[in-house]
Parts: sequence; structure tokens; C-alpha cells
Amino acid sequence: MKRVLLLALVLCGCAKRDRIIVGAKNFTESDLLAEIVAQQIERRTPLPVERRLHLGGTFVCHQAIRAGDIDVYVEYTGTAFTAILKQPPIADPDSVYRFVAAAYARDFKLQWTAPLGFNNTFAILVRRADAERYSLRSIADLARVAPRWKAGFGYEFLERADGFTGLAKVYGLTFSQPPTAMDLGLTYRALADRRVDVIAGNSTDGQIAALDLVALSDDRGYFPPYQAAPVIRAAVVENHPGVAAALAELGGKISDVEMRRLNALADVEHKDIAEIARTWLAQRVP
Repeated sequence: MKRVLLLALVLCGCAKRDRIIVGAKNFTESDLLAEIVAQQIERRTPLPVERRLHLGGTFVCHQAIRAGDIDVYVEYTGTAFTAILKQPPIADPDSVYRFVAAAYARDFKLQWTAPLGFNNTFAILVRRADAERYSLRSIADLARVAPRWKAGFGYEFLERADGFTGLAKVYGLTFSQPPTAMDLGLTYRALADRRVDVIAGNSTDGQIAALDLVALSDDRGYFPPYQAAPVIRAAVVENHPGVAAALAELGGKISDVEMRRLNALADVEHKDIAEIARTWLAQRVP
């Protein structure tokens, strides 16, 4: 009888999981933030933490947390607003955060915790030499040279509502050929090696400075705010309130500059992300 009851509890989702599963998207910053989240939970609660890093793009992680395959991962407000909730981009960060927090709680039983403090917007990047040669300061300036240039974008940027199609329409961008689709991590080297002339990176990437690239300003305000924040299943918050309390301590702790520095430690200096996270937590969340 006890075994039958236990099985029934598991099947109906009422049993408490004895560990927390932290997921991440398939790029360095997401892996690094997941490691910070995982270590913070380990530091503040007795719960063991399982890591599922580099799972895939936005939709893979969203489906994983909705299915209960992971319990928490770091998402970006603008990504949730446009890619998941299919809303047209808006500029006000507080409005975006309130909307996604309410919609995720209502529709997905997911809770947004406090933003970590930085805004990782898309960055349209060119080589510094080209920016100086052609006086490129904004994305609008890019339209002058785009017909002679090749672009290389990550798969997700080519598909998202806040990605290339809308950007091209707002700024009148037409390249010499359709943009090359490639893994986001490969776009930086492709730009540096002159295989493409423009890419869409992330504004907090450490490779921007290391490769001497220039981010063109979004002078027409196309991209929404992308505040990073842990998203956690409501059932986990209910069953393990200490996890939510631990994540709350991370709110507002990482600036744009700090995130670029941490990413550079991983991508440029090739330091271990677990050690980067451990050092950062010891210094900033003692």
C-alpha cells in the first residue's frame, strides 16, 4: 500500500524532489550564470545540485523547465517577452519585467526572481578597422555598406521575433547574400578572420574587447531590454523556500561591466567556469 501511495504521489507531481537541477543555454554566459546559481544554492541550502549546462537555445530550456526536466535557469526578460510570449519589443525594462513575471506565473507556473543587474542586449558588431574606415557608429550607418558585406548570425537570431528579420526591416539592411547561419560561438572568430563582415553578438561578451570589435548603437531602439534573472519552477519555491531566498541574494549583484569581465575570464583567458563562479561568489555574496 505504501509503495502504491508513493507512486501516486510521484505521478501527480506531489513528491518533493531531493535535488535541484540547474540548466543553461548553449553559450558561455549562460553556463557561467548557471554555475553561479548552482553554487549559491549549494552554499545556502543542504540540497544537492545537478547541472545540465549547454542544453540548447531559448526554446529548449523553456520546454525543459516547463516539463520539470530542470528546476531553474537564467533567462533574459526581452527574450521571454518577444520569443516566448510573442510580444512586440518595447523599451521600458520595468514594464517588460512585470509583464513576463505575471505571464510566466499565470501560464507556466514559473517564478522570476530579482534581475541579476545587467542588460545583455544583442550587439551588432563589426571590426574596429572597418568602423573607422566607413565611419560606422550606429546600425543605421551599416545600411550604407551592407549591400557589399556578408553577415553571419546565430541560428536563434535568424529565427526570433526580435532578431534579424525585424532588424533588417527597421534599418533597411540588405546584405550581398543571405546571412550565413552558424553557431553563436563561432561568429566572433568568423568576423575576426574576415569570413563575414558583421555579426550579432551579446553586449556582455568578453570577446568584443579581446578581438577589437565595435558594437554599433541601436539608434532606433529596436532591441528590448534583456535583464538576466533566474527563472524557477513555482513548485520548487513552494517545497524548498530556501532556494528562492538563496537566489534573491544574487539580485542586482552583476553590472554590465562585471559580466563582460567574467565572460572574458572564461572565453579569453580560458579559466574554469566553476572556479570563476566560486571566486566571484566569495567576493560579492559572502
